[in-house]
Amino acid sequence: MSSLIHRTSLSKTVDAVNEAFFFKKTIPATDRREVARWIAARHALPGAYGKLFAGFPSERESGIRVFTGERIASASARHILGEESCRVLLLLASRDPKTDDVLAQATTWMINRVSQAGLDSPSRNDAGNYCCGKCTVGLWRNVIAGGLDRRSERLSLGLTTLHARRDGEGGWKAFPFWYTVLALTDMDHPRARTELAYAADRISAEASRSRGTSPYSYRRQAVARRAVEALNTDCLK
Repeated sequence: MSSLIHRTSLSKTVDAVNEAFFFKKTIPATDRREVARWIAARHALPGAYGKLFAGFPSERESGIRVFTGERIASASARHILGEESCRVLLLLASRDPKTDDVLAQATTWMINRVSQAGLDSPSRNDAGNYCCGKCTVGLWRNVIAGGLDRRSERLSLGLTTLHARRDGEGGWKAFPFWYTVLALTDMDHPRARTELAYAADRISAEASRSRGTSPYSYRRQAVARRAVEALNTDCLK
Protein backbone atom coordinates (compact mmCIF):
# COMPACT_ATOMS: atom_id res chain seq x y z
CA MET A 1 0.00 0.00 0.00
CA SER A 2 1.20 3.50 -0.81
CA SER A 3 2.90 5.29 2.06
CA LEU A 4 0.55 8.22 1.40
CA ILE A 5 -2.44 6.19 2.56
CA HIS A 6 -3.34 6.27 6.24
CA ARG A 7 -5.62 3.28 6.68
CA THR A 8 -7.84 4.81 9.35
CA SER A 9 -7.77 8.49 8.39
CA LEU A 10 -9.03 10.17 5.26
CA SER A 11 -7.83 13.57 6.50
CA LYS A 12 -4.26 12.33 7.03
CA THR A 13 -4.26 10.70 3.61
CA VAL A 14 -5.48 13.90 1.99
CA ASP A 15 -2.94 15.84 4.03
CA ALA A 16 -0.08 13.61 2.85
CA VAL A 17 -1.04 14.15 -0.78
CA ASN A 18 -1.41 17.90 -0.24
CA GLU A 19 2.06 18.00 1.28
CA ALA A 20 3.56 16.12 -1.66
CA PHE A 21 2.05 18.55 -4.15
CA PHE A 22 2.83 21.66 -2.11
CA PHE A 23 6.50 20.76 -1.78
CA LYS A 24 6.64 19.42 -5.35
CA LYS A 25 7.46 15.83 -4.47
CA THR A 26 7.05 13.25 -7.22
CA ILE A 27 4.20 10.77 -6.79
CA PRO A 28 4.61 7.71 -9.05
CA ALA A 29 1.70 6.91 -11.35
CA THR A 30 1.00 3.64 -9.51
CA ASP A 31 0.71 5.50 -6.21
CA ARG A 32 -1.51 8.14 -7.78
CA ARG A 33 -3.97 5.53 -8.93
CA GLU A 34 -3.88 3.56 -5.67
CA VAL A 35 -4.42 6.62 -3.49
CA ALA A 36 -7.15 7.98 -5.77
CA ARG A 37 -9.02 4.68 -5.66
CA TRP A 38 -8.69 4.54 -1.87
CA ILE A 39 -10.15 8.04 -1.49
CA ALA A 40 -12.87 7.34 -4.06
CA ALA A 41 -13.96 4.32 -2.00
CA ARG A 42 -14.94 6.76 0.79
CA HIS A 43 -17.56 8.36 -1.49
CA ALA A 44 -20.98 8.90 0.11
CA LEU A 45 -20.32 6.52 3.00
CA PRO A 46 -22.07 7.12 6.34
CA GLY A 47 -20.71 10.28 7.89
CA ALA A 48 -19.95 11.96 4.59
CA TYR A 49 -21.11 15.49 3.94
CA GLY A 50 -23.90 14.65 1.50
CA LYS A 51 -22.41 12.92 -1.52
CA LEU A 52 -18.81 13.90 -0.78
CA PHE A 53 -16.20 11.69 0.94
CA ALA A 54 -16.46 10.31 4.46
CA GLY A 55 -13.86 10.50 7.17
CA PHE A 56 -13.57 7.77 9.79
CA PRO A 57 -15.46 7.81 13.12
CA SER A 58 -12.54 9.34 15.03
CA GLU A 59 -12.40 12.21 12.53
CA ARG A 60 -16.09 12.86 12.87
CA GLU A 61 -15.78 12.88 16.65
CA SER A 62 -12.59 14.92 17.05
CA GLY A 63 -12.55 16.95 13.84
CA ILE A 64 -9.65 17.40 11.45
CA ARG A 65 -6.71 19.70 10.85
CA VAL A 66 -6.35 21.47 7.52
CA PHE A 67 -2.97 21.74 5.77
CA THR A 68 -1.95 24.86 7.71
CA GLY A 69 -2.91 23.38 11.08
CA GLU A 70 -6.22 24.99 11.99
CA ARG A 71 -8.54 22.52 13.66
CA ILE A 72 -12.02 22.19 12.16
CA ALA A 73 -14.89 20.32 13.82
CA SER A 74 -18.49 19.24 13.31
CA ALA A 75 -20.26 19.72 9.96
CA SER A 76 -17.55 22.10 8.75
CA ALA A 77 -14.97 19.34 9.15
CA ARG A 78 -17.08 16.92 7.11
CA HIS A 79 -17.64 19.51 4.40
CA ILE A 80 -14.03 20.70 4.16
CA LEU A 81 -12.73 17.14 4.15
CA GLY A 82 -15.07 16.44 1.24
CA GLU A 83 -13.87 19.51 -0.68
CA GLU A 84 -10.23 18.69 0.01
CA SER A 85 -10.79 15.11 -1.15
CA CYS A 86 -12.24 16.38 -4.43
CA ARG A 87 -9.25 18.68 -4.80
CA VAL A 88 -6.76 15.86 -4.20
CA LEU A 89 -8.48 13.62 -6.74
CA LEU A 90 -8.18 16.41 -9.30
CA LEU A 91 -4.47 16.84 -8.53
CA LEU A 92 -3.75 13.12 -8.63
CA ALA A 93 -5.30 12.89 -12.12
CA SER A 94 -5.23 9.10 -11.95
CA ARG A 95 -7.26 8.66 -15.15
CA ASP A 96 -9.10 5.80 -13.53
CA PRO A 97 -12.66 5.61 -14.95
CA LYS A 98 -14.32 4.59 -11.67
CA THR A 99 -12.53 7.30 -9.72
CA ASP A 100 -13.40 9.90 -12.35
CA ASP A 101 -17.05 8.86 -12.21
CA VAL A 102 -17.15 9.16 -8.41
CA LEU A 103 -15.53 12.59 -8.56
CA ALA A 104 -18.08 13.71 -11.16
CA GLN A 105 -20.92 12.59 -8.88
CA ALA A 106 -19.47 14.41 -5.88
CA THR A 107 -18.90 17.55 -7.94
CA THR A 108 -22.45 17.57 -9.31
CA TRP A 109 -23.85 17.17 -5.82
CA MET A 110 -21.74 20.03 -4.45
CA ILE A 111 -22.67 22.37 -7.31
CA ASN A 112 -26.34 21.71 -6.59
CA ARG A 113 -25.81 22.10 -2.85
CA VAL A 114 -24.14 25.51 -3.21
CA SER A 115 -26.88 26.62 -5.57
CA GLN A 116 -29.61 25.56 -3.14
CA ALA A 117 -27.82 27.27 -0.25
CA GLY A 118 -27.87 30.49 -2.25
CA LEU A 119 -31.63 30.19 -2.63
CA ASP A 120 -32.19 29.26 1.01
CA SER A 121 -29.98 31.97 2.49
CA PRO A 122 -28.94 34.51 -0.17
CA SER A 123 -27.59 36.96 2.41
CA ARG A 124 -24.95 34.44 3.47
CA ASN A 125 -24.41 32.18 0.47
CA ASP A 126 -23.78 32.71 -3.22
CA ALA A 127 -21.77 30.94 -5.92
CA GLY A 128 -18.47 31.84 -4.24
CA ASN A 129 -19.39 31.71 -0.55
CA TYR A 130 -20.76 28.75 1.37
CA CYS A 131 -21.89 28.46 4.96
CA CYS A 132 -19.02 30.18 6.80
CA GLY A 133 -15.49 31.48 6.28
CA LYS A 134 -13.69 28.19 6.82
CA CYS A 135 -16.09 26.25 4.61
CA THR A 136 -15.79 28.94 1.94
CA VAL A 137 -12.00 28.54 1.84
CA GLY A 138 -12.45 24.79 1.44
CA LEU A 139 -14.75 25.48 -1.50
CA TRP A 140 -12.20 27.84 -3.06
CA ARG A 141 -9.45 25.25 -2.75
CA ASN A 142 -11.52 22.81 -4.78
CA VAL A 143 -12.35 25.48 -7.36
CA ILE A 144 -8.71 26.57 -7.71
CA ALA A 145 -7.73 22.99 -8.51
CA GLY A 146 -10.31 22.91 -11.32
CA GLY A 147 -13.36 21.68 -9.44
CA LEU A 148 -17.01 22.74 -9.71
CA ASP A 149 -17.99 25.22 -12.44
CA ARG A 150 -18.26 29.03 -12.89
CA ARG A 151 -14.73 29.18 -11.47
CA SER A 152 -13.87 32.79 -12.23
CA GLU A 153 -17.22 33.97 -10.91
CA ARG A 154 -16.92 31.91 -7.73
CA LEU A 155 -13.50 33.30 -6.89
CA SER A 156 -14.50 36.88 -7.70
CA LEU A 157 -17.57 36.67 -5.48
CA GLY A 158 -15.59 35.02 -2.72
CA LEU A 159 -12.86 37.64 -2.79
CA THR A 160 -15.45 40.41 -2.61
CA THR A 161 -16.77 38.86 0.59
CA LEU A 162 -13.28 38.35 2.00
CA HIS A 163 -12.46 42.02 1.43
CA ALA A 164 -15.62 43.02 3.28
CA ARG A 165 -14.65 40.79 6.22
CA ARG A 166 -11.31 42.45 6.95
CA ASP A 167 -10.82 42.87 10.69
CA GLY A 168 -8.48 45.87 10.49
CA GLU A 169 -5.63 43.89 12.01
CA GLY A 170 -4.32 42.10 8.93
CA GLY A 171 -6.81 39.24 9.11
CA TRP A 172 -10.42 38.50 8.26
CA LYS A 173 -13.42 37.85 10.47
CA ALA A 174 -14.48 34.18 10.45
CA PHE A 175 -11.80 33.17 7.92
CA PRO A 176 -8.93 31.01 9.31
CA PHE A 177 -5.87 33.12 8.62
CA TRP A 178 -3.28 30.68 7.27
CA TYR A 179 -5.77 28.45 5.49
CA THR A 180 -7.04 31.60 3.76
CA VAL A 181 -3.53 32.80 2.88
CA LEU A 182 -2.78 29.34 1.46
CA ALA A 183 -5.77 29.63 -0.87
CA LEU A 184 -4.89 33.19 -1.86
CA THR A 185 -1.35 32.21 -2.88
CA ASP A 186 -2.83 29.68 -5.31
CA MET A 187 -5.26 32.13 -6.92
CA ASP A 188 -4.33 33.80 -10.18
CA HIS A 189 -6.50 36.81 -9.44
CA PRO A 190 -5.49 40.46 -8.83
CA ARG A 191 -7.82 40.78 -5.85
CA ALA A 192 -6.13 37.81 -4.22
CA ARG A 193 -2.87 39.78 -4.35
CA THR A 194 -4.69 42.78 -2.86
CA GLU A 195 -5.76 40.70 0.13
CA LEU A 196 -2.24 39.28 0.55
CA ALA A 197 -0.87 42.82 0.51
CA TYR A 198 -3.37 43.79 3.22
CA ALA A 199 -2.06 40.91 5.37
CA ALA A 200 1.59 41.48 4.40
CA ASP A 201 2.91 42.50 7.83
CA ARG A 202 1.62 39.38 9.52
CA ILE A 203 2.75 37.20 6.62
CA SER A 204 6.24 38.73 6.54
CA ALA A 205 6.65 38.27 10.29
CA GLU A 206 5.99 34.56 9.93
CA ALA A 207 8.27 34.25 6.90
CA SER A 208 11.20 35.79 8.78
CA ARG A 209 11.02 33.52 11.81
CA SER A 210 13.43 30.68 12.45
CA ARG A 211 12.33 27.38 10.98
CA GLY A 212 9.56 25.82 13.03
CA THR A 213 9.88 22.36 14.50
CA SER A 214 6.30 21.17 14.10
CA PRO A 215 4.95 20.16 10.68
CA TYR A 216 2.27 22.84 10.78
CA SER A 217 4.59 25.69 11.77
CA TYR A 218 6.99 24.62 9.02
CA ARG A 219 4.13 24.64 6.51
CA ARG A 220 2.85 28.04 7.64
CA GLN A 221 6.33 29.47 7.20
CA ALA A 222 6.52 27.93 3.73
CA VAL A 223 3.14 29.42 2.86
CA ALA A 224 4.27 32.80 4.19
CA ARG A 225 7.46 32.73 2.14
CA ARG A 226 5.51 31.80 -0.97
CA ALA A 227 3.11 34.68 -0.36
CA VAL A 228 5.99 37.14 0.13
CA GLU A 229 7.59 35.96 -3.11
CA ALA A 230 4.30 36.47 -4.95
CA LEU A 231 3.96 40.00 -3.60
CA ASN A 232 7.57 40.84 -4.43
CA THR A 233 7.10 39.53 -7.95
CA ASP A 234 4.05 41.77 -8.39
CA CYS A 235 6.06 44.77 -7.20
CA LEU A 236 8.69 44.11 -9.88
CA LYS A 237 6.16 44.03 -12.72
